[in-house]
Amino acid sequence: MKSAVENLTPTRVKLNVEVPFEELKPSIDEAYKTVASQIQVPGFRKGKVPSKLIDQRVGRGYVLETAINEGLNGWYQAAVQESGIRPLSRPEVEITEVPDPTSTDGELKFHAEVDVRPEIELPDYAGITVEVAAAESSDEDVDKALDELRGRFGTLKSVDRPAADGDFLTIDITATVDGAEVDSASGLSYQVGAGTMLEGLDEAVTGLSVDEDAIFDTTLVGGDHAGEASQVKVVVKAVKERELPEADDDFAQLASEFDTLAELREDLAKQAADSKIVEQGVEARDKVLDKLVELVEVPVPDSVVEEQLEAHFKEGNDHGEGEHDTEEHREEVKANTARAFQNEIILDAIAEKEEVNVSQNELIDYIVSTASQYGMDPNQFAQIIDQSGQVPMMVSEVRRRKALAVVLGQATVTDTAGNTVDLSDFVRPGGEEEAPVVEAEAAEDSAEDATDSTVPNDDPAAVKF
Repeated sequence: MKSAVENLTPTRVKLNVEVPFEELKPSIDEAYKTVASQIQVPGFRKGKVPSKLIDQRVGRGYVLETAINEGLNGWYQAAVQESGIRPLSRPEVEITEVPDPTSTDGELKFHAEVDVRPEIELPDYAGITVEVAAAESSDEDVDKALDELRGRFGTLKSVDRPAADGDFLTIDITATVDGAEVDSASGLSYQVGAGTMLEGLDEAVTGLSVDEDAIFDTTLVGGDHAGEASQVKVVVKAVKERELPEADDDFAQLASEFDTLAELREDLAKQAADSKIVEQGVEARDKVLDKLVELVEVPVPDSVVEEQLEAHFKEGNDHGEGEHDTEEHREEVKANTARAFQNEIILDAIAEKEEVNVSQNELIDYIVSTASQYGMDPNQFAQIIDQSGQVPMMVSEVRRRKALAVVLGQATVTDTAGNTVDLSDFVRPGGEEEAPVVEAEAAEDSAEDATDSTVPNDDPAAVKF
């Protein structure tokens, strides 16, 4: 078999393939077996019909067509491997020549157009310079953290006044569509300002006292009438405010391991300072990635954007969110998809250049962290991603994060006050010990097998945040 690649655009190629008759013959022999099992001829058992009789009954052309249909994907995959292209979409295949059915010679010719990962030229990314906000914590940050901690130990007390922002309400709601009641609920708990229930609810309940009601227009977000315009009546049944415990030594002993409020505030001040440093690190990471995208031109295949658009809005329609399918929203999804694709291509190229590997421990840490974000048990989450074939995707994500950490570790980061920012707490060298690693073709979300090897001692940095 011979194959040749013709570049159509930076992200699309035409793969021209020629399959000689001797490589077609095994598929033709299998096709005869397939057809023999599908037809019945008097005097012959099913599957034992001679080839010549099959040619007389259904024609050799049909057998040849069956052979080509069954073998086409295999020849295409072989051509992909031979040419080294990395497809991103389903190929558009056109058969241009088939052997003469009456001959035992000739060849099959076809071409396949397919979107592929673009090849990029990495710039010198060592020493990228970015500026981040100064990491300055204040007494107000400590007071806010202390109030949040007090809120966790607060109690709710009924008040005889109109509802205000932050109050906790007990409410009854009734929804109608075109004058007909479609849903109702009683005794719901809701905090004013949370914005977690229905659009317009916060404005409707603010200022209402117990047993007062209001009617507002909104769009339902759940149930059989999700996405439909509705009128909702809300009745306030109780208004409560959170009563915070006194900030003193007794509270410090109740809420922490410290004996005095002064010790607790000192610890909260340290946490606030650490939080500001984390914010600096995240800002630096994002700005370094922005600089990389500015430095490298990455063409984005239309098929990648269209596939994401279709998936996004199909999911939205399935959840009754069809009203969000606007031109503005579509442009936002397109921009986000293109940027995500560019990020992946650049970081994959850096990972390959820096020979970044992913250890099993790093993969496990990432799975545990991701599971916690979904509120799932890590073992259950790991089983789900394994069964759905998403482990290579996870490996690629960790590998990209490590590649970004390599660039971040080489960047020059200063704050707005002109001070050099030390990000060593966020970038840790890998390879202190040898451990199994998982390798995968980065960004190839199709499940290529992971393999085991050893983390080299100069394994690039990995980011902790």
